[in-house]
Amino acid sequence: MGYRLSVISCQLSVISYRLILFSFFLVSCISDKPEIIAPQPVTLVDTGGVYITNEGNFQFGNAAVSYFNTLDSSFAENIFKTVNNRPLGDVCQSMCFFNKKAYIVVNNSGKIEVVDAKTFTSTGTIKGLTSPRYFLPVSNAKAYVTDLYSNSIAVINLNTLSKTGSITCPGWTEELLIAHNKAYITNVQRDKLYIVNIATDVLEDSIAIGYGAASICADKFGKLWVLCIGDNAKKIPASLYKIEPLTKAVEQTFSFAATAATSRLRINGSNDTLYFLNNGVMQLPIAAQSLPTTPLIAASGRNLYGLGINPATSDIYVSDAVDYVQKGLVLVYTSQGKLLRSFKAGIIPGDFYFTN
Repeated sequence: MGYRLSVISCQLSVISYRLILFSFFLVSCISDKPEIIAPQPVTLVDTGGVYITNEGNFQFGNAAVSYFNTLDSSFAENIFKTVNNRPLGDVCQSMCFFNKKAYIVVNNSGKIEVVDAKTFTSTGTIKGLTSPRYFLPVSNAKAYVTDLYSNSIAVINLNTLSKTGSITCPGWTEELLIAHNKAYITNVQRDKLYIVNIATDVLEDSIAIGYGAASICADKFGKLWVLCIGDNAKKIPASLYKIEPLTKAVEQTFSFAATAATSRLRINGSNDTLYFLNNGVMQLPIAAQSLPTTPLIAASGRNLYGLGINPATSDIYVSDAVDYVQKGLVLVYTSQGKLLRSFKAGIIPGDFYFTN
C-alpha cells in the first residue's frame, strides 16, 4: 500500500447509530424532481446512513443536520433540534465523528456542539472559538480546529471540551489531515501547505503550492492531494497538487483555466479516484496525467455546492444550493454518473458524512 497514512478518520469512527426520530419526511425518488411523501419514523443505522450538514442562512440561526437512510430511503430533517429541543446555531460548517461522539462545527456561532453518536443527545459545547471551520482529532485527548478569522489553529482538550491553546498560522485555515504524525493544514489566503507537529503543537514547516489551498485528501499510496482555488480578483488560477509528505516534494501539478471555479476535493473509498466541483462533478484517477476536459456529471444549470463520495458504494452525493434561501437539493449518482435519486435537504446543504 506504499506509505501507511496515520489519518484519524472522522467519518468512520462511529460505533453505533440507533435512534428513532418521529415526524420527518420520507423521501424516495429516482428523478431530479424531489417528491415529499407522508411523514414516518426514521432510524439512524450502523451502516448505510448519510449525515448532511446544512449551513443555513447567515445570521438566521437555522443551521441543521439532516440524515438520509440509504436502506429504506427515509430522510430526517434537523435531528439536533429534534433531540435536544434547541436550535443548532448559525452556519453549520462541518462535522466529525470520533470515539462515539459527533463534533458539529457551527461557524458563525463560534462553537462546536458535541453529541453522543448513538442518540445525538448533547454532551457538551466547545466555546471560545472565533470562526471555526474544520475539526480534526490528533489523539484521543486532543483536536485541532481551523478558523476563518483568528489567524491561528485552536488546540482543544477533548476531555474537558475546552480550548487550551492555539498555533499561530496567519490567514484563513481550512481542511486538514494527519500523515506521519504531522498535521497538514490548508490555507485559503496563502500559497503554502502548513505542517504542524502534533506532539508539540508547533508549526514547524510548510510546502510551497498554489494560492488558496482549501481541500486536501490522501490516496492509497500515501500521497497528499491539495486543491487550491486561486483568487479571481488577483487573477490567480486554481491548481491541484500531488505531494509526497515524507520528503515534502511536489510530485505533480495540474493548472486550471483562468475561468475555473473549483472546490470540494474528495476521494473514493479505495483511494484511487479524485472528485471535485468545477461547473459540474469532475472525476480524476490518481494515475491521470492531465485534468478531465468534461464533467462526469454536468451542472445543467444547477448551483452545485457540496460533494461527498460514499466510501462503501462509491456513489456520488452532490448538493444544489438553489438560491441559498430555500431548501437545497441532494442528488445521488453512481460512480459512472447515473442518477439514482434526489431529495430535498435543509438550507444550503454543504457536506456529507457516511456511516459504513
